[in-house]
Amino acid sequence: MVCPSVDKVRIGLAALGATVLLSSCSPGPSASAPEPGSSSSSPAANPAPTSAPPTTTPTPTPTPTPTPTPIVLRSPLTGLPEPSPKPVLVVKLDNTGNAQPHAGLSSADVIYIEEVEWGLTRLAAVFSATIPDRIGPVRSARITDIDLLAQYGSPAFAFSGAQRKLWPMLDAADFEDVSANKGGEGYSRDSGRRAPYNYFADGSTMLERAPEASLSSDIGFIFDEATPLGGRSASKVSTEWPSASARFVYDPIMGNYNVRLNGEPAKGEEIDGSQQAGTVVIQFVQQTASKFQDRSGGVTPVAKTVGTGKALILRDGKAWDVTWNRPSEELGTTFALADGTPMQFKPGQVWVVLVDRDRTAKIIP
Repeated sequence: MVCPSVDKVRIGLAALGATVLLSSCSPGPSASAPEPGSSSSSPAANPAPTSAPPTTTPTPTPTPTPTPTPIVLRSPLTGLPEPSPKPVLVVKLDNTGNAQPHAGLSSADVIYIEEVEWGLTRLAAVFSATIPDRIGPVRSARITDIDLLAQYGSPAFAFSGAQRKLWPMLDAADFEDVSANKGGEGYSRDSGRRAPYNYFADGSTMLERAPEASLSSDIGFIFDEATPLGGRSASKVSTEWPSASARFVYDPIMGNYNVRLNGEPAKGEEIDGSQQAGTVVIQFVQQTASKFQDRSGGVTPVAKTVGTGKALILRDGKAWDVTWNRPSEELGTTFALADGTPMQFKPGQVWVVLVDRDRTAKIIP
């Protein structure tokens, strides 16, 4: 039997020791390699990812459509609301104590006072927004009416008659003649009044007789509810002619001027109280004697309403000195303050008093 050498035994023992040593240093079950498909780290060290919430697109808020501001159409004659222009009717009226109370005058848009023979006055009442069935007492036309009415285009013009020599000029004028001379339709006598202060016109019939009458249009007036700056206190304002007068007394409750004609309140059949004016224009004009006379020899004056001159505007208890300007017959009359700013009228009925520029108006604060 051959025994291994000592050296071989030592080598074998060393190898055996190394094997035992390696076996004792190998990892235990807790440190073993992970199973296929398992996580390489603990849940506490690497938490499972959480799914992000779905993204929601906000619904846009619709932009509201702005409500359009309603357009309010206004009358060029009064500044009051008027859905659409209407035909214009002008009626010549008596202006003496016998004419009171007037019929239909409170419905007029614009009222002119003009001087006639013997220092008396007549009225030219302009209707458009409202046409009364009874207007009067109706009296005759004058030379001043021709240029005065031209700024309205071709309005219907109702009057009782005229001086014979004046008829050719009236016939050549642009207005629609619906006078009694052209036919009696629409005119009537009031048995309760004495002649010649008992002649009345039906406004609707007058316009039926003038289907081509002009519609209301710009005649130069500018309106605003706000009181203009400046002005001076004017609670009572009056002007006089040789045989007539007009006075305007401010009513602070109504915000208008009460009208007094020839020393008496201007009354109306259809109103309770005095006639009232929102704006009063005292227009100083060049006035001269015309070639026309009445049957008693009284000379008819003619007021020149085309051109320029001074005027006094009354509204809201105050008075303003202005300049009026009318370049030609077919154009309207504008009114401006000293700095050129247009004078603004108060919406409502307008009274225009034609006064010889040599006369004055009396103002009581």
